[in-house]
Amino acid sequence: MRKFIFAIVLSASFSSVSFSQEAVEKSAPPAGNAVVGDHYGADVSKISESKAITVEKLKNDLKTANKAENISVKGVVTDVCPKKGCWVTVKTEDGSSFFVKMKDYAFFVPTALKGKNVVLEGTAEKKITSVDELKHYAKDAKKSKVEIDAIKMPKEEIRFMADGIKVVN
Repeated sequence: MRKFIFAIVLSASFSSVSFSQEAVEKSAPPAGNAVVGDHYGADVSKISESKAITVEKLKNDLKTANKAENISVKGVVTDVCPKKGCWVTVKTEDGSSFFVKMKDYAFFVPTALKGKNVVLEGTAEKKITSVDELKHYAKDAKKSKVEIDAIKMPKEEIRFMADGIKVVN
């Protein structure tokens, strides 16, 4: 009787393992050419486009407050997460830059967004980014092992949580 029960439990175990499915994670950024007028996430209005500030102005605003909500910032995308399109870095004419993540991980952007002028709408804040997080993003960006290992200190930086990103001229 014990052998019979053992055989049933063993076969049930093998069945459940063989029929279980692994969660499939998105392995690549979405396709697309990121042409003027394209938007990702929430659409950025014409009013937000016209009121968009530079990163330099954002830095000045964050000297007196740690957080700026419902703002629009304009700049050029310098890098896109090649793994999923889940983050970008943006710079402006003066060369300053900041890191952008998508709110609630709700949307992704194509790698074709790199080099495009964009307007971001969302929330910005000063944040200290841990060494582990900096290394994670460096790994996502396919940096070399030497570059990743060189990250030894946390970094104070502006972080932007985007509700929407729109390609502009």
